[in-house]
Amino acid sequence: MFPATQRTCTRLALAVGAAAFLFSGAASAHPGHAAEGFSSGLTHPFGGLDHLLAMVAVGLWAMQQGGRAIYAVPGAFMIAMAAGFGLGLAGITLPFAETGILLSLLALGLAVALTLRPPLALALLASASFALCHGYAHALESGGAALAAYAAGMLLGTALLHGLGLLAARLANQGNLALLTRSAGAATAAIGLVLLVL
Repeated sequence: MFPATQRTCTRLALAVGAAAFLFSGAASAHPGHAAEGFSSGLTHPFGGLDHLLAMVAVGLWAMQQGGRAIYAVPGAFMIAMAAGFGLGLAGITLPFAETGILLSLLALGLAVALTLRPPLALALLASASFALCHGYAHALESGGAALAAYAAGMLLGTALLHGLGLLAARLANQGNLALLTRSAGAATAAIGLVLLVL
């Protein structure tokens, strides 16, 4: 890789990390806002840095693994997130869900940064485990209004973020810029670590 490209990737990772640190007070998407239906569910995954980065990282990681993982890893995330949403609505307590969300940033970011390619079953288990926490948090934030429409919007928003990650990783691969994808993973992991210790 050309030195100029390496410098660009490094600067991007540092800029993302610095922005996350400066705005970490607003990073959590979980102050509790009422659902207004489909549009609220659709935009909610974009409204918190923790949700947004984790869902993009799922797409990045899936593309790095290739093959069936491209569809299976994001699919497992969405199914498990819907299950976590159901748990939250049912009033079932999911201990340490907030910590699980932040750990998802750290773990998924590291998986992307290190280009980990575990057996597909393990990748699916990791994706689904973190998704339960995200779905559970979404349920607690739903406010109890227009739940079916909210859930549909939430799943579509999640799919869009997964798709963004998949597309970004694919474009990076085509441009021989795999380091850019790994740098994004490293920045995501760094943000997760910062939020965990704050």
